[in-house]
Amino acid sequence: MTGGLKDGETEEKFLHSPFIRKQGNIYKPNNKDMDNESLNEKTMEDIHTKEIDLVNRDPKHINDDVVKVDFEDVIAEPAGTYSFDGVWKASFTTFTVTKYWCYRLLTALVGIPLALIWGIFFAILSFLHIWAVVPCVKSYLIEIHCISRVFSICVHTFCDPLYEAMGKCLSSIRIRMTKEV
Repeated sequence: MTGGLKDGETEEKFLHSPFIRKQGNIYKPNNKDMDNESLNEKTMEDIHTKEIDLVNRDPKHINDDVVKVDFEDVIAEPAGTYSFDGVWKASFTTFTVTKYWCYRLLTALVGIPLALIWGIFFAILSFLHIWAVVPCVKSYLIEIHCISRVFSICVHTFCDPLYEAMGKCLSSIRIRMTKEV
């Protein structure tokens, strides 16, 4: 009888082809090679959902030399020309608090729209680099390689014999220099 189970065979053997059982489903792999790809996908998800550090907000130190401006960097009184201590303390407090709250207000008002704009900008930049610049450069390198081969053949075919002949003709010329006193 065709299609029936033989002795010792299970029904599971007929449900899946040998290729699928050996390699695994592409959505749920059960072999180690394909399982590593699912780990890479999970790592990619973790990049976008990782927690941000609220204490150290410049971990790569990109603004170390740019925006560290304190009261002492802007306002300083040389020896002998001091203002009243109260005025100095009030000036320090006013400068520090104003800088702090203006920055916070500006980031609250403009930070999210600018983050959106910069996100779009860098997404477009990445897209152009991946889908336009690199393929154009690779295409150029492939084409220039062909052109350089043709140019090299032309130089070796036409210029080498000419220069070799000129070299042989001019090789018998001897120059002797003497210094007369």
